[in-house]
Amino acid sequence: GCFDEFNRIDVSVLSVISSQIKTIQNALIMKLDRFQFEGTEIAMDGRMGIYITMNPGYAGRTELPESVKALFRPVVVIVPDLQQICEIMLFSEGFEMAKILAKKMTVLYKLAREQLSKQHHYDFGLRALKAVLVMAGELKRGSADLPEDTVLMRALRDMNLPKFIFEDVHSSLV
Repeated sequence: GCFDEFNRIDVSVLSVISSQIKTIQNALIMKLDRFQFEGTEIAMDGRMGIYITMNPGYAGRTELPESVKALFRPVVVIVPDLQQICEIMLFSEGFEMAKILAKKMTVLYKLAREQLSKQHHYDFGLRALKAVLVMAGELKRGSADLPEDTVLMRALRDMNLPKFIFEDVHSSLV
Protein backbone atom coordinates (compact mmCIF):
# COMPACT_ATOMS: atom_id res chain seq x y z
CA GLY A 1 0.00 0.00 0.00
CA CYS A 2 1.03 3.61 -0.51
CA PHE A 3 0.18 6.19 2.11
CA ASP A 4 0.41 9.71 0.72
CA GLU A 5 1.41 12.66 2.92
CA PHE A 6 2.09 10.35 5.85
CA ASN A 7 3.46 13.19 7.97
CA ARG A 8 0.00 14.80 8.11
CA ILE A 9 -1.14 12.03 10.46
CA ASP A 10 -1.29 12.97 14.15
CA VAL A 11 1.71 11.75 16.17
CA SER A 12 -0.50 9.76 18.57
CA VAL A 13 -1.95 7.83 15.62
CA LEU A 14 1.51 7.27 14.13
CA SER A 15 2.61 5.29 17.19
CA VAL A 16 -0.29 2.86 16.67
CA ILE A 17 0.46 2.63 12.95
CA SER A 18 4.14 1.92 13.63
CA SER A 19 3.28 -1.14 15.76
CA GLN A 20 0.90 -2.38 13.05
CA ILE A 21 3.54 -1.95 10.34
CA LYS A 22 6.12 -3.72 12.53
CA THR A 23 3.71 -6.67 12.85
CA ILE A 24 3.36 -6.86 9.06
CA GLN A 25 7.12 -6.54 8.54
CA ASN A 26 7.81 -9.35 11.02
CA ALA A 27 5.39 -11.61 9.13
CA LEU A 28 7.22 -10.77 5.89
CA ILE A 29 10.64 -11.46 7.43
CA MET A 30 9.45 -14.82 8.75
CA LYS A 31 7.91 -15.59 5.32
CA LEU A 32 4.56 -16.47 6.86
CA ASP A 33 1.55 -17.33 4.69
CA ARG A 34 -0.83 -16.27 7.50
CA PHE A 35 -0.36 -14.14 10.61
CA GLN A 36 -2.26 -12.52 13.48
CA PHE A 37 -3.09 -8.85 12.89
CA GLU A 38 -5.09 -6.95 15.49
CA GLY A 39 -6.61 -10.22 16.77
CA THR A 40 -7.56 -11.55 13.34
CA GLU A 41 -5.69 -14.15 11.32
CA ILE A 42 -5.09 -12.86 7.81
CA ALA A 43 -3.29 -14.08 4.69
CA MET A 44 0.08 -12.58 3.77
CA ASP A 45 1.16 -11.88 0.21
CA GLY A 46 4.97 -11.82 0.29
CA ARG A 47 5.06 -9.50 -2.73
CA MET A 48 3.43 -6.64 -0.85
CA GLY A 49 5.16 -3.47 0.20
CA ILE A 50 4.41 -0.44 2.33
CA TYR A 51 5.35 2.96 0.96
CA ILE A 52 4.84 6.42 2.38
CA THR A 53 5.21 9.87 0.89
CA MET A 54 5.89 13.01 2.86
CA ASN A 55 5.96 16.68 2.03
CA PRO A 56 8.15 18.29 4.68
CA GLY A 57 8.00 22.03 5.12
CA TYR A 58 4.28 22.48 4.49
CA ALA A 59 1.95 23.79 7.18
CA GLY A 60 0.31 21.05 9.23
CA ARG A 61 3.09 18.51 8.70
CA THR A 62 4.73 16.80 11.67
CA GLU A 63 8.16 15.28 12.16
CA LEU A 64 7.95 11.49 12.16
CA PRO A 65 8.86 9.76 15.43
CA GLU A 66 12.05 7.66 15.34
CA SER A 67 9.99 4.49 15.83
CA VAL A 68 8.25 5.18 12.50
CA LYS A 69 11.38 6.38 10.67
CA ALA A 70 13.13 3.11 11.55
CA LEU A 71 10.49 1.14 9.62
CA PHE A 72 11.20 2.75 6.25
CA ARG A 73 14.11 3.28 3.90
CA PRO A 74 14.29 6.95 2.85
CA VAL A 75 14.39 7.96 -0.79
CA VAL A 76 15.06 11.57 -1.69
CA VAL A 77 13.22 13.11 -4.61
CA ILE A 78 14.63 16.15 -6.38
CA VAL A 79 12.83 19.47 -6.63
CA PRO A 80 10.77 19.55 -9.83
CA ASP A 81 11.58 21.97 -12.65
CA LEU A 82 8.60 24.27 -12.18
CA GLN A 83 9.27 26.25 -15.34
CA GLN A 84 9.27 23.15 -17.54
CA ILE A 85 6.13 21.78 -15.87
CA CYS A 86 4.45 25.17 -16.24
CA GLU A 87 5.41 25.39 -19.92
CA ILE A 88 4.09 21.91 -20.70
CA MET A 89 0.84 22.55 -18.85
CA LEU A 90 0.32 25.88 -20.63
CA PHE A 91 0.91 24.21 -24.01
CA SER A 92 -1.55 21.47 -23.07
CA GLU A 93 -4.11 24.15 -22.14
CA GLY A 94 -3.72 25.70 -25.60
CA PHE A 95 -1.37 28.62 -24.89
CA GLU A 96 0.85 29.45 -27.87
CA MET A 97 3.13 31.73 -25.80
CA ALA A 98 3.69 28.98 -23.23
CA LYS A 99 7.49 29.27 -23.05
CA ILE A 100 7.48 33.02 -22.36
CA LEU A 101 4.53 32.87 -19.96
CA ALA A 102 6.00 29.91 -18.05
CA LYS A 103 9.22 31.85 -17.42
CA LYS A 104 7.30 34.92 -16.22
CA MET A 105 5.01 32.90 -14.00
CA THR A 106 7.75 30.90 -12.30
CA VAL A 107 9.78 34.09 -11.71
CA LEU A 108 6.68 35.71 -10.19
CA TYR A 109 6.13 32.74 -7.84
CA LYS A 110 9.81 32.76 -6.87
CA LEU A 111 9.61 36.46 -6.03
CA ALA A 112 6.38 35.93 -4.10
CA ARG A 113 8.05 33.18 -2.00
CA GLU A 114 11.02 35.44 -1.31
CA GLN A 115 9.45 38.86 -0.86
CA LEU A 116 5.96 38.43 0.58
CA SER A 117 5.50 37.88 4.29
CA LYS A 118 5.64 34.30 5.53
CA GLN A 119 2.08 33.09 6.08
CA HIS A 120 0.97 29.51 6.77
CA HIS A 121 -1.72 29.72 4.10
CA TYR A 122 0.62 31.00 1.37
CA ASP A 123 1.58 28.31 -1.13
CA PHE A 124 3.70 29.10 -4.17
CA GLY A 125 4.71 25.52 -4.93
CA LEU A 126 3.76 23.04 -7.61
CA ARG A 127 0.25 22.37 -6.28
CA ALA A 128 -0.66 26.08 -6.34
CA LEU A 129 1.02 26.57 -9.71
CA LYS A 130 -0.99 23.72 -11.21
CA ALA A 131 -4.26 25.15 -9.86
CA VAL A 132 -3.54 28.52 -11.51
CA LEU A 133 -2.66 26.84 -14.82
CA VAL A 134 -5.86 24.79 -14.85
CA MET A 135 -7.87 27.94 -14.14
CA ALA A 136 -5.97 29.81 -16.89
CA GLY A 137 -6.89 27.06 -19.34
CA GLU A 138 -10.56 27.34 -18.40
CA LEU A 139 -10.42 31.13 -18.78
CA LYS A 140 -8.67 30.81 -22.15
CA ARG A 141 -11.33 28.47 -23.48
CA GLY A 142 -14.04 30.83 -22.24
CA SER A 143 -12.38 34.02 -23.54
CA ALA A 144 -10.62 33.10 -26.77
CA ASP A 145 -10.51 36.76 -27.84
CA LEU A 146 -8.31 37.89 -24.89
CA PRO A 147 -4.51 37.99 -25.15
CA GLU A 148 -2.86 35.00 -23.46
CA ASP A 149 -0.88 37.11 -21.00
CA THR A 150 -4.10 38.82 -19.85
CA VAL A 151 -5.77 35.44 -19.36
CA LEU A 152 -2.87 34.19 -17.25
CA MET A 153 -2.76 37.41 -15.22
CA ARG A 154 -6.47 37.06 -14.43
CA ALA A 155 -5.98 33.49 -13.28
CA LEU A 156 -3.02 34.54 -11.12
CA ARG A 157 -5.01 37.42 -9.63
CA ASP A 158 -8.15 35.37 -9.00
CA MET A 159 -6.26 32.47 -7.39
CA ASN A 160 -3.79 34.48 -5.29
CA LEU A 161 -5.16 37.90 -4.35
CA PRO A 162 -7.90 36.54 -2.03
CA LYS A 163 -5.21 34.73 0.00
CA PHE A 164 -2.95 37.75 0.55
CA ILE A 165 -2.99 39.65 3.81
CA PHE A 166 -3.53 43.42 3.64
CA GLU A 167 0.13 44.30 4.17
CA ASP A 168 1.27 42.13 1.26
CA VAL A 169 -1.38 43.53 -1.07
CA HIS A 170 -0.47 47.09 -0.10
CA SER A 171 3.32 46.56 -0.37
CA SER A 172 2.98 44.91 -3.80
CA LEU A 173 1.01 47.91 -5.12
CA VAL A 174 3.55 50.50 -3.92
